[in-house]
Amino acid sequence: MRLLAFLLCALRSAVRAENSDDYELMYVNLDNEIDNGLHPTTEDPTLCDCRHEHSEWDKLFIMLENSQMRESMLLQATDDVLRGELQRLQAELGGLAATLLARPRASAAGAAAEARLARALDRLLQESRDAGRRLARLEDAGPPREAAGRTLDAVLLELRRTRADLRAGLGWAARRWLPAGCETAILFPMRSKKIFGSVHPVRPMKLEAFSTCIWVKATDVLNKTILFSYGTKRNPYEIQLYLSSQALVFVVGGEENRLAADGTVFLGKWTHLCGTWTSENGSMALWASGELVATAVGMGTGHIVPEGGILQIGQEKNGCCVGGGFDETLAFSGRLTGFNIWDRVLSPGEIRERGAEESCHLRGDIVGWGVTEIQPHGGAQYVS
Repeated sequence: MRLLAFLLCALRSAVRAENSDDYELMYVNLDNEIDNGLHPTTEDPTLCDCRHEHSEWDKLFIMLENSQMRESMLLQATDDVLRGELQRLQAELGGLAATLLARPRASAAGAAAEARLARALDRLLQESRDAGRRLARLEDAGPPREAAGRTLDAVLLELRRTRADLRAGLGWAARRWLPAGCETAILFPMRSKKIFGSVHPVRPMKLEAFSTCIWVKATDVLNKTILFSYGTKRNPYEIQLYLSSQALVFVVGGEENRLAADGTVFLGKWTHLCGTWTSENGSMALWASGELVATAVGMGTGHIVPEGGILQIGQEKNGCCVGGGFDETLAFSGRLTGFNIWDRVLSPGEIRERGAEESCHLRGDIVGWGVTEIQPHGGAQYVS
């Protein structure tokens, strides 16, 4: 009996030892397998502390916070990051659930996994709260940006008004000093039989039709104040454009072909004057400041302006020699610029265009201001 009892005790001890080894082995294996299947937690000493550096959220916020387009980019990036984090955590939770279901008896490992899961959920909740705060900041930034936009619109409107005022001021200065963008004018400081300007056309003055324009700013006007005159030995009065009191007078071929327009001269103010003529039917017209002020037909019908004459501004040729026989009562005093002659009749639109702003570059093919040689004599001089 004693021998049988001894054997039973030995067998029970062996079974207990075997069960204990199996349990310890199972516990060790389960613990290792669970640990190996988990990502490091915040308690893992190998993790780096990134709190002292800008996170991805902060960098995105710093880079993109100053424009509405950047706001859209930030919202998209936020959505992408949250989606990635949720997918990563979902995969982690799935792995943890699978591990727990495969090892139901590992109660200690299950508790550790639940703790890690709780920490992961807390981290996700914190990141969601941070994202919400950043989004709220972006939304709160909307009204100030709208206010800034309104301020910028007001500044832009003010700049446009200033630009318009500046253009008006430049236009006023151009009218007061030099019109149509012309860079120079010829000053006739006083009436004198020695003060005039000789003009040397680039082509002969043999004309069956022509147009002429000139900018005038007169200081004073007598009964006949010459703006320009062209004449030959046979006829000193082939072409004349002159002022008579407050009238503008245009002559072609002689005083019998004379066209006048009253009320077209204003002292001390720049005025654009044009005259046209054709021999076909003797049609003649006068323009002042872009407006037709006088017309006539039958003026010098069939006449041809001969070449070889003398063209001058500010005086009238009344003798055979240049500068000879000038009369100071016919002299012009003031300023002249933009003097041009074309060998055809300009259309009304072309005449208005040549009297517009920045039109000084539209030059005639017989006489072109700034291209044709014009020599001042006496006290006449170029001014700018």
